[in-house]
Amino acid sequence: MNQCFRKFKRLFLTPFVLVLGLLCATAQEDFPEEQLGWDLSVQTYTFNRYSLVESVAMARSAGLRTIEIFGDQRIGGGIPGDFNVSMGEEQKQAVKDLLRESGIRVVALGVVNADSEEGWRRLFEFAHEWGVYVINVEPKMDFLPLIGRLANQFRIRVAIHNHPKPSKYWDPQVVLESIKKADSEYVGACADIGHWIRSGLDPVQALHQLEGHVFSLHLKDLKEKSKDTHDVHWGTGVANIEGVIRELMRQGFKGNISAEYEYNWENNVVDVRQSVQNFRAILQHLL
Repeated sequence: MNQCFRKFKRLFLTPFVLVLGLLCATAQEDFPEEQLGWDLSVQTYTFNRYSLVESVAMARSAGLRTIEIFGDQRIGGGIPGDFNVSMGEEQKQAVKDLLRESGIRVVALGVVNADSEEGWRRLFEFAHEWGVYVINVEPKMDFLPLIGRLANQFRIRVAIHNHPKPSKYWDPQVVLESIKKADSEYVGACADIGHWIRSGLDPVQALHQLEGHVFSLHLKDLKEKSKDTHDVHWGTGVANIEGVIRELMRQGFKGNISAEYEYNWENNVVDVRQSVQNFRAILQHLL
């Protein structure tokens, strides 16, 4: 019996293991970020000229398999309404079917907010239903203790996003103070690299300041250090994308990185695709 089993392993299991190993190696090569516990996604606001259904197809075209959905995006594809907490069950199921068939996961919602305790609870319930990793928000500061309690209850990460000056969260120190006010291990920061540059900040230094609290990123590269500049392919602008990646690796960051390309709106899927390729090439070099 043992001799037969050894022969079976030699004839069948070994090739299977070899094939499986090749498949795993290919996956690591194609998606090197996953070795570090990173999801590389697209923030669908990048495709806000298009529907969610179209955005899912664009994400796949850009070489991605996870997305962050912005609030109130039109669903499209014959499915009525917008993607938000008011969706009906049939709408939700249709979107879930679309995502499953497309091989795309929703890992983040943002930037979303609510203006009441009931509104925040509904938002957390909605996020829980979609199984997201993080909710990216820019809340009124009075809601921070409530957000902390809800984050604890639902065990969902919440990340405070920074728009540029004069947004109240443009300064990482304000974000740190807000995290402390929320008083929850589930509340951290969503680092918008491009908006830091527009506020005159160095992205690597800002990430260092937020060490241990970064849950997600909106990754951008900009043409120049200016408030009025525009996005360029990652690694070709002033954002020091390699330095950002190195800092995330040094911190042992785990979480979601969303491409948010706010330029060439009608055809920026090609820009996202090139940026993703550049990012993975840099990362492969560093691993």
